[in-house]
Amino acid sequence: MLDPKKLKGKDFLSLLDFSREEITYIIEGGLALKRVYYQGNRSSDVLKDKVLFLIFQKPSTRTRLSFEIAMRELGGFALYASWNELQLGRGEAISDTARVLSRYGDGIVARVYEHKVVEELSKYAEIPVINGLSDLEHPVQALSDLMTVEEIFGRVDGLTIAFVGDGKDNVLNSLMIASLKLGANFHVAAPKELSPDEKYTKEADAIANEMKLDFLITEDPAEAVRGADVIYTDTWVSMGKEAEAEYRKQILSPYQVDRKLLSMASRKAVFMHCLPAHKGEEVSEDVFESERSVVWQQAENKLHLQKSLLTSLI
Repeated sequence: MLDPKKLKGKDFLSLLDFSREEITYIIEGGLALKRVYYQGNRSSDVLKDKVLFLIFQKPSTRTRLSFEIAMRELGGFALYASWNELQLGRGEAISDTARVLSRYGDGIVARVYEHKVVEELSKYAEIPVINGLSDLEHPVQALSDLMTVEEIFGRVDGLTIAFVGDGKDNVLNSLMIASLKLGANFHVAAPKELSPDEKYTKEADAIANEMKLDFLITEDPAEAVRGADVIYTDTWVSMGKEAEAEYRKQILSPYQVDRKLLSMASRKAVFMHCLPAHKGEEVSEDVFESERSVVWQQAENKLHLQKSLLTSLI
């Protein structure tokens, strides 16, 4: 059994750094906190007087607001600042900023273009650093997604999750690793020009072999989704990739999740998307708005999962 004290003070940069037991603990905590929330107990003082810094290079709706609300409902306080509002925007060293924030508060959520930035914050900060999105991973998103899967199916173990679209996607990297660690089969359909990051596929392959799971990378969307319980996609043009927009849309057009593709999955399969969505591109509007779509449940669960994460780390 996991000793919760082992998570206190730990950074949350990559799901490569977290065990099955730790991931399960955080997800189960999110489910428990959601139950309490719907019993009418929205507020507590578990993080009373604690301060969480949100320092973002990229815009955010769900990640920013859910962390701010989570801290408020846990009795603490979240302070948001964009990169350019801080001296970081004028060239102050990340190492110096990390050490200053460590004297002022109790945790940092960073949303950055390059993963090495959260790693440097982690190196110098004396308080937990949470990756709120980088070019390589979006671990908070992946855990809230798997909390949603657990909520719908009652388990993650033994299911098949299929990701269709951009193989370079940061959410994919986190979701792939966490899904396999929790015992799900994982399929990826992506064009060879946008095949998944080798660092993550090697790790995923090792986990799949150890746990005797099915891990598939294919260029054929139909092969990836056949019999799947979850079909997941994300935007084709992530923040920072706008210069590649037309090229990406062209090579990814065969990877749209539409009714035909959804029909190849399990009869009870659900559609997932981390948002924001571009309906008519990575997903057809009729699938996005269908009864099989659980995107709003995913979005809500970020609040509850992040409460669990914050109370685990801080």
